[in-house]
Formats: sequence, structure tokens, C-alpha cells
Amino acid sequence: MEIVFVFEQVLNGLLIGAFYLLIALGLSLIFSLGGIVNLAHGAFFALGAYLTVALAPTIGFGGAFVVSPVLVGLLGLLVERFLLRRFYRGDPILGLLLTFGLAMVAEQAFRMIWGAAPVPFSIPMALRGQVIIGELIFSRYRLLILLVAAIAVLGLWLLLTRTAFGRVVRAGVQNPDMVAALGISLKPYMSAVVAIAVGLAALAGVMSAPITGVHPAMGAEILTFAFVVVVIGGLGSFWGVVAAAFIVGVVRGLAAYYVPSATEASVYLLMVLVLLLRPRGLFGERIQKFE
Repeated sequence: MEIVFVFEQVLNGLLIGAFYLLIALGLSLIFSLGGIVNLAHGAFFALGAYLTVALAPTIGFGGAFVVSPVLVGLLGLLVERFLLRRFYRGDPILGLLLTFGLAMVAEQAFRMIWGAAPVPFSIPMALRGQVIIGELIFSRYRLLILLVAAIAVLGLWLLLTRTAFGRVVRAGVQNPDMVAALGISLKPYMSAVVAIAVGLAALAGVMSAPITGVHPAMGAEILTFAFVVVVIGGLGSFWGVVAAAFIVGVVRGLAAYYVPSATEASVYLLMVLVLLLRPRGLFGERIQKFE
């Protein structure tokens, strides 16, 4: 019976890791290509959740599941075009301050529009139920989240490694001056990268809404752990971020079961241990490398 409980906690950890992963991949992509640490990334996560609450009564959860990330991705295009683009070649601290300000503005906007109290949002009836395998019982909706996260990660990897778009993006990460010398402008590629990154964050927000509820500070809360994932995995490493997200999720899930009071501390302790043994992260070789 103990083994079953432990395995359930591992599955719960993988679920948490899936949310971290969708956010952390976007953070790593934006920094790798644009050199900006996007502190507003959590706000896009929260916006995806709030849009789901607003749209679901009209178009259903399935419609909101598709429309919310698309709308947030389009907003990301506007943010990149009129704000972020000004800071790609500037002092990194300026981009950091800009995105921090955006995060604060977004959180206060959520409070003004939807209120400061958490907004409840239940799992749709069609997705409720449990999967029972022997003594193991797990939510059908949570298994669906793991499947969607896996498909999203696989799709992003194929985009980056099997398309002309991906080849230009990876070349721009490794040697932007050479790409410019070839007459290729990275601006439209950076716009697309930001749209994809914030769209993935919004997708995570959509899927988390029925589990955690929706509240203004949810983006800031999860962003910290997403940064931890990027640091542990190795900045600029695709599969490093993937591995780190699930490792962090499982460690947090097991800590919640065995030492509830140290649930969050376990994640930071893991980061310290990894950095002591490997300062560049698990898979980080060169900071400009994204492959």
C-alpha cells in the first residue's frame, strides 16, 4: 500500500512538473534568443487561466482550451513588437525592470477586473472520473494534462529541430551575428518565439485553472519554480529543462508526502545541490546553446 501512495505522489509530481515545463521552456527560449529575462511570463500563465474562466461559459472548456492560448500568444506578439524589441541589444537590467513592471501591472489589472479573491473553476463533467489500475487511483483529467504537455513539448522540439524556422532560431541563438551577415533578420523569428512561449504559458494556465483555482498572484507563485527549473536544467538546454521540470516536480511531490513542512524548501535545496556539483546545470554546456 505504501508503494501505491508513493507512486501516486510521483504522478502528482509529474503533473506539477508539466506546468513548470511549459513555462520554463518559454523562459529559456526568450532568454536564449533575445537575452531578456521575462519576469512577466507568469502573468501570461495567469491570463490564460482568467480567460478560460471568462470564455468557458460561452464557448465551453474545449473552446477556451484552444482560444485562450491563441489570444495570449497574439498579445505576446504586441508586447514583443512594442516593448521587448527595444531592449534586445540594451542593458539586460532594463529588460528585467520592464518585465517586472509588466508583471506588477498585470497582477493589479487582474485584481481590478476579476477581484482579489480566488475564482473557483471546476473540472468539466466530461473530463471528470478516475483511472483505476490495481490499487492505483488517478484523476482522468490529470492524466490528460500529462498527455497534452507531452504533445506540446514534442511539437516544440519538432518545430525547433525539423523545420527551417527552427534552424534559423537555433542559428540565431548560437551566432546571431553570422545570421545577420547572411541577410536574415531575426526580428520576425523573435516575435514568433515570444508568441509561442507565452502561448505555452497560457496553455499551462488553462489546464491548471480547474485544479488550483484562479487568483491574481498565481503567475508570480509559479514563476519562481519555473526559474528554478531553468537553472537546474541548464540555461539554453531544451532537454535539460525537460528533465529538470520533472525532477523538480517529483521531488516536490515526494516532499509533500514525507515532509509537508519542507515541500518548497526541498526544491531550493535541490537547486543548491545541483549548482554545487554542476554550476551550469544538468545539461548546460554553453550558455548560448539551445538544442
